[in-house]
Amino acid sequence: MDLLVDLNLLGTSPAFVEAVRLLNRFASCDATVLLQGETGTGKEVAARAIHHLGSRRDRPFVPVNCGALPDNLLEAELFGHERGAFTDARERRQGMVSQAEGGTLFLDEIEAMSPRAQVVLLRFLQDHSYRPVGGRLTRCENLRVIAASNVDLKELVARDRFRSDLLYRLSVLTVTMPPLRERGGDALLLAESFLSRYAQQYGRGEKRLHPDTAHWLTRYPWPGNIRELENLLLREFLLSERDALEIAPPDPAYAATSGAGPLSGRESDPGFRKAKASAVAAFERSYLENLLNRTRGNLSQAARVSRKDRSTLARLVKKHGIEISRFRF
Repeated sequence: MDLLVDLNLLGTSPAFVEAVRLLNRFASCDATVLLQGETGTGKEVAARAIHHLGSRRDRPFVPVNCGALPDNLLEAELFGHERGAFTDARERRQGMVSQAEGGTLFLDEIEAMSPRAQVVLLRFLQDHSYRPVGGRLTRCENLRVIAASNVDLKELVARDRFRSDLLYRLSVLTVTMPPLRERGGDALLLAESFLSRYAQQYGRGEKRLHPDTAHWLTRYPWPGNIRELENLLLREFLLSERDALEIAPPDPAYAATSGAGPLSGRESDPGFRKAKASAVAAFERSYLENLLNRTRGNLSQAARVSRKDRSTLARLVKKHGIEISRFRF
């Protein structure tokens, strides 16, 4: 159980307890697992838990962001290449599949794979065999595959955007990580755990949540889920000089209509247009921060993942005054 807490797999809500039960059960076998859930619900954390609780714990865990794999480099990134296989291939390079030998290959954002990439992956999943780019010999790796998706892949199959045969290969075992808004008091448990960890990590005194903050924190919908909660608390922990953190909800519209935080006592109904504008602004900021956190502040990669122009993302980042450098770690 200590391992699960260290991995932020902490909670008592029925939906979360059931998900953890399945993770423990699936760790004991080597079948492919598909993790589903909204952005920020902890799918990579769940994948690491399966890996560390299983027999492959002493071997590598190799994460792959499928949304950041361009088609022209797909096979070279996954399977490696031989020297001279293509321009700039000055030396032999090991691919991610080979790096995961004996361990776990984690395919994140599997829904972002192009049709060609899906074919390449399907062929590999059949028997875990492949051939490095420019190589002559076929290799076979002993590894476990865990995939994750932010969307319902069955819906993508129905819209001809994802191969049904690939879905069957990936979903031998499935786990859905519940969103934070459906986990009741788990948000408060996680918040207190984060604050305790930050105090040790940054060598500062313990900080606690102000009662008003604890009140709205368990009721807020958390569109960015655990990642949004974690980023919010880290920022407040580092910037606040008080022992009791008094934090306003990230969405001004929520604060205005719920009476939470420093917005309580103001006009209870801000009007449709104002509330909509506030909600859109809050969503944009939350989405951008989550996106930059996932891509470690790499704006070009963030543009590929979100399928937006880099210049458009740059304007939004500037609009909301987001400092990209704090995500580069």
